[in-house]
Amino acid sequence: MTIEPTVTDRPTQDYVGIKRTVTMASIADIADRIPDLFVWLGQRGIQPAGAPFLKYNVIDMERELEIEAGVPVRAPVEGSGEIFAGVLPAGRYATVTHVGHPDDLLQVTGDFLGWAHGRDLEFDRHDSPAGDVWRCRLEFYHSNPVEVPIDKWEMELAFLLR
Repeated sequence: MTIEPTVTDRPTQDYVGIKRTVTMASIADIADRIPDLFVWLGQRGIQPAGAPFLKYNVIDMERELEIEAGVPVRAPVEGSGEIFAGVLPAGRYATVTHVGHPDDLLQVTGDFLGWAHGRDLEFDRHDSPAGDVWRCRLEFYHSNPVEVPIDKWEMELAFLLR
């Protein structure tokens, strides 16, 4: 698999999100909540400012993952219920775009991590007893699953650099 990562500067980004702790087997439980965020925004007359994403906060592949489903917004909003308001941090991000099936992301992520390591780029993360703690590790979903076959989805990985 050939990847073409880049390093880009990103400004802060307001978003609304839902947080869950899941396992690798139940990761769809959080991804399936993205439509709820669009409904919540629509009920308030708020237009999304970009593609929905998953934000990986803590990763322990053998046990649990703490993940947020999020949707960018143009200005700060107040969350309600389980939906909260957040801000993605500004900074330099290593990014790569993949067009294909979401199941390929494990391989793409491995290649991406290898690419960064080969260039002595360090991601803003640290080890903890709960697993790898990431300041900002994102998967953006640029394709609408209703319009695009799953094997042609466009997804972007964006990891904040240290």
